[in-house]
Amino acid sequence: MNASKKVAFYTLGCKLNFSETSTIARNFTTEGFKRVDFSEKADIYVINTCSVTENADKRFKTIVKQAQKANPEAFVAAVGCYAQLKPQELADVDGVDLVLGATEKFKITDYINDLSKNDFGEVHSCEISEADFYVGSYSIGDRTRAFLKVQDGCDYKCTYCTIPLARGISRSDTLENVLKNAAEISAQNIKEIVLTGVNIGDYGKGEFGNKKHEHTFYELCEALDEVSGIERLRISSIEPNLLKNETIDFVAQSKTFVPHFHIPLQSGSNDLLKLMRRRYMRELYVDRVKKIKEVMPHACIGVDVIVGFPGETDEHFLETYHFLNELDISYLHVFTYSERDNTPAAAMGGVVPKNIRNKRSKMLRGLSVKKRRAFYESQLGSVRTVLFEGENKEGYIHGFTENYVKVKAPWNPHWVNELKQVRLSHIDEVGLVRFEFVEEVVETETLNANTHR
Repeated sequence: MNASKKVAFYTLGCKLNFSETSTIARNFTTEGFKRVDFSEKADIYVINTCSVTENADKRFKTIVKQAQKANPEAFVAAVGCYAQLKPQELADVDGVDLVLGATEKFKITDYINDLSKNDFGEVHSCEISEADFYVGSYSIGDRTRAFLKVQDGCDYKCTYCTIPLARGISRSDTLENVLKNAAEISAQNIKEIVLTGVNIGDYGKGEFGNKKHEHTFYELCEALDEVSGIERLRISSIEPNLLKNETIDFVAQSKTFVPHFHIPLQSGSNDLLKLMRRRYMRELYVDRVKKIKEVMPHACIGVDVIVGFPGETDEHFLETYHFLNELDISYLHVFTYSERDNTPAAAMGGVVPKNIRNKRSKMLRGLSVKKRRAFYESQLGSVRTVLFEGENKEGYIHGFTENYVKVKAPWNPHWVNELKQVRLSHIDEVGLVRFEFVEEVVETETLNANTHR
């Protein structure tokens, strides 16, 4: 019945959302729908929403308009974090027909019996306390890399964050199912898997529906390292207090885990870390960075940081800036603080004016450019392995080394999803790294040596 029906998807937010969108898309395919690009005319448009920042909220309306422009008669559904937090707000957006919350989104095909446009957006959203079961997900076919969800929800209560309200308690996939999914991904000739979740360092909690840790994140890494066919495993983001020495040492000697860590900091001021209710102080963060660089000097380390948090004075900001400037890190993801409803931070005093927030954000983004450049320069002359991406960007192909150096070369379709050994040679005018293939380098060096004899 659905054989002639087309469905398109748009994902806002994190890698976890991408993994879930891909799983939902496979459910539609099983039901007989044909998946098309979001820019094409479809019968159903599904938007997977995010509510980490104010910008993600605002973009939703723009994306709905894009869908309506492609097909004014199309059925539009919203799922995801924003759909759980503010379902009626989304349902009131002109053109939206269906809004599904945290537990309903994976059953979306059950809710679509009739593709007729609704006069009003229909809402199906649970109490977040009911989001206590786990649905495994992974992305496949969307990108060169696959995002494998291993954990969901969070028991941390950071004062700025809505994720516990949108996704519920911390819970994990079973180790058996994670390994099964990883094997399915590797069988599709995907070279790299990125582990994702809300708080993946908490992996093992709720694995069998209880609070007990059946396995640890370290044990998960050990088991994944033995799955045949996987070339690379990458850890997406892990809390500094949950990144243990044993995990760092394991990655350093692993067959498949790559030397790349993304570790949220949020602030370089202990005063603000306490206000944020983070579970560490800056001294522990320094220790984690030092440990990584001690066993993997070439490792790439990314950092999340928030600017403009309530109570952040000029002194606090400069403390963060100098802390990051002196730290041996590789790049920053800078988030400008935005007030989120029903969070303790939204009621705090010491509100930072938005123009000041933007100024501080610009300063840290400038620091990130400087840090990334310094890291790239430190890698010049080294031999690395690049996994090339599938997109032709203005005549160029891009890829990433195992330690997350982004490289660039003239477009070659034969390199897509291929691992190539290269020597990093120089940085171009836009800050991307150029390279020479190792085989070519060796031949040239041999020729020069013979010529000089």
